[in-house]
Amino acid sequence: MHTLLESLISELKDRKKHGEKTVFVEESSLQALAEALSLSDSDPVNSPASPVADEKTPPQPIVSPEEVARILSSRPEITTPKEQDVHKSTKDSSVSAFPPPPVLTLPEGSKEERYAWLKDRILGCETCKAHVRPGKHIVVGSGNLDSPVFFCGEAPGAEEETLGEVFVGRAGQLLVKIINAMGLQREDVYIGNIMNWRPEMDSTVGNRPPTSDEMGFCLPYLRAQLEIVQPKVIVALGNTAITGLLGPDPKRKMGDVRGTWLSFNDVPLMPTYHPSYILRNGSMRNKRIIWEDMLMVMEKVGMPISDKQRKFFT
Repeated sequence: MHTLLESLISELKDRKKHGEKTVFVEESSLQALAEALSLSDSDPVNSPASPVADEKTPPQPIVSPEEVARILSSRPEITTPKEQDVHKSTKDSSVSAFPPPPVLTLPEGSKEERYAWLKDRILGCETCKAHVRPGKHIVVGSGNLDSPVFFCGEAPGAEEETLGEVFVGRAGQLLVKIINAMGLQREDVYIGNIMNWRPEMDSTVGNRPPTSDEMGFCLPYLRAQLEIVQPKVIVALGNTAITGLLGPDPKRKMGDVRGTWLSFNDVPLMPTYHPSYILRNGSMRNKRIIWEDMLMVMEKVGMPISDKQRKFFT
């Protein structure tokens, strides 16, 4: 019993040292601990006031009952699992715990009919609705359902969740300029995100990358959009979008994979920097890097490229 008490004390000390304030202890363990303390306190042989032990006297515990009581009084709070569930942060659990991703079977019909069905399904998704801020919107991809190019971002930002439209903030405005430079209008292409809601944060300022669980839940909705549009090329905007599509890979570096043809669902995938990267690092060199990726996309889908376009940002 002494060894068990010493192990418990050592464990509590270590957890407290690392900042833990709450630990799980089963009811049976609490009862055993109470009985052990009661026994130690009433046992004259193991009492700190006992004479020095002789050969017939069991060795004294390294830590006295009083010391146990003192340490336990300053230990991290111990609660039973039931009590812990009551005090668990709803916000933390909402970010980390997700139901299985939805299983979707698109109905027969025209692209417009299938898209309308899918949009209603996304807007009515209980998980999506549970993670949207009060007064904000779920965001569904939109654009030309016959577009050969499918631009894929990661998640809505503040402007997008306010308006309920994809890529309408500063990064979206820059993306439209890139699309215009390709000789297209926004209405000519399809633009979507892996995520359908803006990832939750304590602050309303700034954004955080979505987690693997968040993107994994929303990915079937993106796959369904791709099935409807059937593009010739997917343009993955930023490392997070690439991770959401292809899965995490610690060895994958954006500088290495951009401008290199990959594949998603048998569709050619072009990784490139997110427009927000240019907003932060808008040198002519960086603009040219993204533009070279767009030239490759244009060539892939058979779009005409003028000499002027080839010389942009040189």
